[in-house]
Amino acid sequence: MARIRHLKKAPITEAIVDFRVILPEAFRPDRLRDAAERLKEDYPKVEERKSAETVLELAKGRPTIAQMKDLGFTGVWLKSRDERSIGQFRVDGFTFNRLKPYTSWEEILPEALRLWDEYSRLASPEVVTRIALRYITHLTLPAGPADLDKLITTGPRLPDHIPQVLSSFSTRVVVQDPERGVSANITQALEVGVQTHSPTLLLDIDAYRIGQFRPEREVLVGHLSQLRSFKNAILFGTLTEEFIEGFEWPQSHYP
Repeated sequence: MARIRHLKKAPITEAIVDFRVILPEAFRPDRLRDAAERLKEDYPKVEERKSAETVLELAKGRPTIAQMKDLGFTGVWLKSRDERSIGQFRVDGFTFNRLKPYTSWEEILPEALRLWDEYSRLASPEVVTRIALRYITHLTLPAGPADLDKLITTGPRLPDHIPQVLSSFSTRVVVQDPERGVSANITQALEVGVQTHSPTLLLDIDAYRIGQFRPEREVLVGHLSQLRSFKNAILFGTLTEEFIEGFEWPQSHYP
C-alpha cells in the first residue's frame, strides 16, 4: 500500500462530483435552460439534451411492436472554453466533470459547489438521494513484461504451473464500509494505449452514499469529505509505493 499524499503528476483523467435528486412535482424542466445565461461567462458552450423511451410489446404469434415515447428536454450540458470543466444540469440531478489535467481537490470542490448552488436556485431539489465522487485514472505501465505485484496490490493471480505472462485483464468489484455507510464500485482493466501503444492500467473508483440527504451545501460537503477519504484509501491501497513514486509531489495534502 502506498502512502496517501498529493501527486504532482496525478494520472487522473476525470474527476466527477455527482448528486442525484428528487425535484418538486411542479418543476418545469425548461427552467434549467436559465443556467446557460447565468454561467455563460465561464461556461459559454451549451448542449441541450433530450431523451426518449422505447417500449417493446411481445405477444406470441405476432411480430414485436416497438413504440417510441419522446420524453422531451431533460437538461443542459455547460462546458468551459477549453471543455475541461463540464456542468450537467438535469432533471434527475447535477454532475460536475473535470477532465485532465487534474489540479487539486481544493480547486475542484469549490467550482463544483458553485455550479451546484446555481442548480439549486433553479431546480429547488427536495432531497438528494445519491452522493458520489468518482475518479478515473490511467496509469502507464513500464514497456515490456512487467511484474504487476510490484505495481499494484490487487492484480489477478495465475496458476503457478502456467507461464506468468498476462496480456490483459478486467475486474469489477463493489465494496462497502458499513460503519460509515459508503460503498464503491471499483473497476480495473489492463489496456493498450491508443497513442503510446504502452500498457495502461485503468482504475475507476466510484465512491457513493445512498439515502435521503438535505440539499444544503454544508451537508453535501461533509458527505463528500468521507467519500474522498474512502476513495483515497482505495486508490493508494491499490498501488504500491514503488509504482506511485513516479507521480510524487512532496506535500502534506493529497488529491
